[in-house]
Amino acid sequence: MSAETASASTPPVRLERHGDVGVIVLHRPEAMNAVNAALATALGDALEEVDRDPDLRVAVVTGTGRAFCAGMDLKAFAAGEDVSHARHPEWGFGGVTRHVVATPVIAAINGFAMGGGAEIALACDLAVMAESAVIGLPEVRRGLVAAAGGLVRLPRQVPSRLAMELVLTGEPVTAERALALGLVNRVAADGELLDVTLELAAAIARNAPLAVQASKRILHEVPGWGTDWADATWDAQDALLQPVFASEDALEGARAFAERREPQWAGR
Repeated sequence: MSAETASASTPPVRLERHGDVGVIVLHRPEAMNAVNAALATALGDALEEVDRDPDLRVAVVTGTGRAFCAGMDLKAFAAGEDVSHARHPEWGFGGVTRHVVATPVIAAINGFAMGGGAEIALACDLAVMAESAVIGLPEVRRGLVAAAGGLVRLPRQVPSRLAMELVLTGEPVTAERALALGLVNRVAADGELLDVTLELAAAIARNAPLAVQASKRILHEVPGWGTDWADATWDAQDALLQPVFASEDALEGARAFAERREPQWAGR
């Protein structure tokens, strides 16, 4: 069997369950996990599966081989293939960049994350990067523009002048610099990326899921609510928090604290 035939018969994405963490692995190593229609569809579906599973409280997205994701599959694009999700093009590039999910998502950047691959990482809520990995938006070097959220999200995650530099030069960023810029949460030694990422995921997963999901949503939405003195800001926050404070988990958290034991979350 040729490598091309083997690749065609292998799912481009697999979902692995590590306790209450769903690890979504991009698996097109022969193409540096570049996004074609099959990968976008499988990745978007895997993310949706994790989000709908009450037993999975955190999602991790990572890649196989030398790359996290090299961006769009230019061969597929040149052949006229629509590289969007087959049924949900509204979910954006890779089935991720405009896909709203309640579950916290961590990018485990194992290698090159360039162009659309960087934009998938930027769309995740947190990121861990292997020490040899690089991330960048090189579109201007190819006469293109980072249109899958890079220009929207990067200046929200690093200072505006640094975002301007990274976008207008198109230069890749090392893991060490990404950590210094606040672009990633952790840097892991090569070979330890998944372990470090799962430790971070576990720290999130042990918390009350409704509270985690509401907190994530508020953090994403609050920039559009107005000033921190505006009544509308507090009203918007209260609307999201009221179901959390009225939940069984809120009562369980108080009881567990009083009884000096670990809480048992029900997710309701």
